[in-house]
Amino acid sequence: MSTTTSPSPSSFRTLVTSLIEDAVTAPSMHNAQPWRFVHRTATGTVELHGDPSRDLPRGDPVRRALHLGCGAALFGLRVAAAHRGRHAVVRLLPDPADPWHLADVRLTEAVADSDELSVLRPALRERHTSRFPFTEERIPPEILDGLRSAAFLEGCRLVVPGAWHTDTVLELVHDSERFESADAAVRKEIAAWIRTGTEDEGSLTEGIPAYAVGPRQYDVTSPVRDFDAHGLLPGRVSARFEKSPQIALLCTVEDTPKDWLTAGQAMHRVLLQATLDGLSTSPVSQPLEWPELRSMARDPGSTTGYVHMVIRLGYGPRGRATPRRPVSEVLTFA
Repeated sequence: MSTTTSPSPSSFRTLVTSLIEDAVTAPSMHNAQPWRFVHRTATGTVELHGDPSRDLPRGDPVRRALHLGCGAALFGLRVAAAHRGRHAVVRLLPDPADPWHLADVRLTEAVADSDELSVLRPALRERHTSRFPFTEERIPPEILDGLRSAAFLEGCRLVVPGAWHTDTVLELVHDSERFESADAAVRKEIAAWIRTGTEDEGSLTEGIPAYAVGPRQYDVTSPVRDFDAHGLLPGRVSARFEKSPQIALLCTVEDTPKDWLTAGQAMHRVLLQATLDGLSTSPVSQPLEWPELRSMARDPGSTTGYVHMVIRLGYGPRGRATPRRPVSEVLTFA
């Protein structure tokens, strides 16, 4: 495969900066943004690294969620590259001696599937996690089929569970809430990423701001994590959520760091496609943060037995954008 004509160092620097600006719009657990990018100017390679200072030792002890978030950022970079007429050739886990070195990306000429990725680019800025009530309107089967295809294109399976499986997952959400309530260390870790509204909103660069937490549920019918279950945000209103939530489970056959990065890319592709389809989305990891609950979320009749994310889907408010660290904090040129 031939590469594009080499641009000047300054123009390539501008290109890489713009790609990372798009990449960091990706979702991550507690909006911790656990990624770091290094551009090797000698080789033109963009490296993706996990950021050890942003891991979550209580909620994510094996760093699976960190890999998911970094995988989502990697997919955003791929979309941004396609939008700019480039193809991102990705090599996952290129250095066995460095588990924090998650991927290398080399930019080449656009290829046949570039348009399929480029069309997703507007959704990078439109996709926001929504912790607000959705309507009871059912999602058309053809849209769900498209989301399944989006996951399949990234090597994963998106399972839309039936009634009994949905009830099982919802019960696991309630179980995880009880586990969390009983674990002071987990509650403390979550509280560290909640922004109470006392800060200047324009200065926020990380975490979950008060405006993105959403209302309390009158009747706990929807799998929406209540980040204010212990009263960090006084004055929150309550609202009725959908009684019949629509969810999907993102799954893989194996459960290795490479699978986690693959699942992160698939998750972001599904979320972006759902956004283009007019859906609101809310990734829910709470029941998957406890190993004893995560194993129960799978469909026992499926061979893709490892669930990486529960995605709540529906029609309703999309929420607002949450803060992001500036590119100058996450990208270095070496």
